[in-house]
Amino acid sequence: MNSMSSMLKRENVQIVEKVSDWQESVHVAVQPLVDQGYVEYAYLEGIIQNAIEYGPYFVICPDLALLHARPDQGVIKRQLAVTVLREPVRFKEEGPDVRLLVTLAATDADGHIEVMRQLATMFGEPENITKICEAQTADEIYGYFVA
Repeated sequence: MNSMSSMLKRENVQIVEKVSDWQESVHVAVQPLVDQGYVEYAYLEGIIQNAIEYGPYFVICPDLALLHARPDQGVIKRQLAVTVLREPVRFKEEGPDVRLLVTLAATDADGHIEVMRQLATMFGEPENITKICEAQTADEIYGYFVA
């Protein structure tokens, strides 16, 4: 079983004041995974390219984007990253606003099912998303995920 605490390291949780556009938000959200060797830079570009080609399929509901590309687009090791934007960003003009970006790097289709299930349970409650978006510190956000 991949528990959330094995999938999310504290250093991959961050609060960012603002970004200029959705592409920058992807850069900011995926960069910790690039810096620590969980994904290649190509993964970040893959997410942006996929969104341009297919639309922002990863915007799950208001406030939440679950960023991911295919494992063969540059995943090295499994890991999550969590970014909260103080100023929301829009992936398309008509919205919705997004403040919470969860980046998922999965090495294969099966390996992340358990984590996806946990995330789905957590984000199935809109108040949990709000709580995370309004957290004061990255430590507080991390605590919501690994509690």
